[in-house]
Amino acid sequence: MTSNPLRLGVNIDHVATLRNARGGSNPDPVRAALAAQAAGADGITAHLREDRRHIRDADIHALKEAISLPLNFEMAATQEMADIACQVKPNAACIVPERREEVTTEGGLAVAGREAELEPVFNRIRDAGIRLSLFIEASEAEIRAAAAVGADIVELHTGRYCHDLDTRDAELGRITAAALLAESLGLECHAGHGLDFDTVGAIAAIPQMHELNIGHFLMGESLFVGLDVAIARMRHLMNEARIS
Repeated sequence: MTSNPLRLGVNIDHVATLRNARGGSNPDPVRAALAAQAAGADGITAHLREDRRHIRDADIHALKEAISLPLNFEMAATQEMADIACQVKPNAACIVPERREEVTTEGGLAVAGREAELEPVFNRIRDAGIRLSLFIEASEAEIRAAAAVGADIVELHTGRYCHDLDTRDAELGRITAAALLAESLGLECHAGHGLDFDTVGAIAAIPQMHELNIGHFLMGESLFVGLDVAIARMRHLMNEARIS
């Protein structure tokens, strides 16, 4: 058995996407977060995008008040988002790249070479007592840059591993090496983006991994089997990979 317990963070963004498609208040992302909490999630993730396409400001405040789990607040590296993070005081602020025209986050945040540009936002997060998490590519340069700017956590982008069968083995090797380097530099290693029942096992088996953040797949699967069943199945697969 690996030494690090493996946590499951559940991203509830796309409950808000469904709500916003028609307007009004249903389905409620806070209700989804509470259901995920009851089903055994270890944390809740929500991304407040600059264009507010799914999660809204009120959702973030309501989530912080309603849940007893750690809240992972995904945000762009802007002063506006830093202001909101400092008001809400989530457990962690995960800084992600953001482009208005993208459908979903397409890759990791480029930190290496941009340290001076990004540090004012990073410093505000840390000074507010919020754990600083950086969603980055599984590369040595980015992990070393994350350590240099004082990040607490790196979340490794798993999109290519999940979606490109031709390079999956190479991507898994890259993610595994990155997790090992992160641990050696004192960074807590998380991973996420695109993980599903078929792809979660190999990532969960990496000994240095502390948390997986999964959202879109779980929200979609819950339409057919219920959120509690979807989360239970994901937890089973994660646990199975961890002890094998």
